Amino acid sequence: MRIILFAGKGGVGKTSVAAATGIKTAEMGHKTVVMSLDVAHSLGDIFDFDRDLLDQNKGQPVEINPKLWIQELDIQEEIQRYWADIHAYLSSLLNTAGLDDVLAEELAILPGMEEISLLLYINQYVRERKFDVILLDCAPTGESLRFISIPTTLEWYMNKIFKMERKFAKYLRPVAKRVTDVPLPGDDYFQAIEDLFNKLKGVDKILVDPSTTTVRLVTNPEKVVLKETRRAFMYFCLYKMSIDAIIMNRMLPGNVQDTYFKDWIKGQQQHLEKARDYFNPVPIFPVNLFGGEVIGYSHLKELANKIYGGKNPLERFFKEEPYHFIKENKGYRLKLKLPFALKKDIELNKRYDELVIRIGGFKRHILLPRQVAPLKSVKAKLEEEYLNVFFKGGDHGREKG
Repeated sequence: MRIILFAGKGGVGKTSVAAATGIKTAEMGHKTVVMSLDVAHSLGDIFDFDRDLLDQNKGQPVEINPKLWIQELDIQEEIQRYWADIHAYLSSLLNTAGLDDVLAEELAILPGMEEISLLLYINQYVRERKFDVILLDCAPTGESLRFISIPTTLEWYMNKIFKMERKFAKYLRPVAKRVTDVPLPGDDYFQAIEDLFNKLKGVDKILVDPSTTTVRLVTNPEKVVLKETRRAFMYFCLYKMSIDAIIMNRMLPGNVQDTYFKDWIKGQQQHLEKARDYFNPVPIFPVNLFGGEVIGYSHLKELANKIYGGKNPLERFFKEEPYHFIKENKGYRLKLKLPFALKKDIELNKRYDELVIRIGGFKRHILLPRQVAPLKSVKAKLEEEYLNVFFKGGDHGREKG
C-alpha cells in the first residue's frame, strides 16, 4: 500500500499533478484511486469527463480504466452514510434557535465533516486492501493541515472530554426538559460519535508511517508561492508527515527566445535555486509550463512523464522521519525537524503525558512515551532546522512553558 498527498497553495497545479501521477502508477499495473480533498472538486474536469456540472457519482469512485479510479466526495451522501444522527441533532438545535428547517440543515454541515469522511474511506481502503495506491489531491495548505490534524484532535477529544460530556448529558437531560426548549444531545448522538471514532482508529498511524505515506509539495517558481511552500513544509513536519519531494510546476522553458519572457525566465531560475537551498536535501522536480491547458488523459500522461521521467512515482525520493525520541545518559531528547521556524515563533508546554507545540496558528499535541511522561525537567533548544526538547537533562537551553 502506498499513499501520497499532493499539497500546496491553491492554483499551483496539485490536481493535475495528482491525476498525472495516478495515470503513471495505473499504467505500471497498480490499482490506483485519486481522491479529491478540495471542496471545489475538479478531478473530473481535469479528465475532461462528459458529465453534468454537479455530477459527482454520489461520492463513489469513478472508473477511468481497469486500474484507475477517481473519487470526489459528496457531503450530502456522506451525511446519510456516516453523520445522520449527529446532523439531525445539530439541525434540531439550530431549528430551536429560530432558523427555518432548510437553513438549519445547511448550517448543520460543520467544518471537518468532509475531511473525516475522507479519512474513513482511506482507513477502509487500507483495511480492505481495495487499492494498491491512494493519491490525495489536497485542498489549499490551511485546509490540508486541518485534515491531517483531525485524527490527533479527535483522539484528544475522545480521551479528555467525550466521556465526561456524555455522562453530564445523561444526568442533565431530564432536568433540562423541564426548564428549556433547547434539546440536549441524546445517547444516539454520542454513540454516533463513538462509532465514527472507532472506524477512524489506526488512520493516524497510517498517515505518519513514512514507509506508506509521504507528502509531495507542489509549488511554482514565484516568491509568494515559495513562502507558502516553506510554511507548509514546516507544518507538515510538525505533524510528523514525511515530505519526499517538491514539484516545481510551470517553469518557463529556457529556450523561449521572446524578449518579453526574458526577465520571467531569469526570475524563475533564481527562485528555483533558492528553493534548492531552502529544501535541500529533499529533491526538486522542475516541470516546464505546457503550451496549453493540461486536460484529458493524453495530456496528463505527458505531464507524468515530464515530472518523473524514468523514475518510479511510488518510490520514496527522500527518507527521513520528521521527529523521533532519543535516549541519552540523563534522560530523553525529542529531535523535531522544524525548517524555517524562528525561536520567537515557538511555544512549548508539557501537560501531563503530552507535549504541546504551537507555531503561529497551528498547534500539535505529541503524546509522550510512558518512560518520558513522568520526567518534569523540560528544556528546549533550536539548533539550525531542528528543535531539540530535553526531558530531565543538563542545562541544554532555555526552559519553555
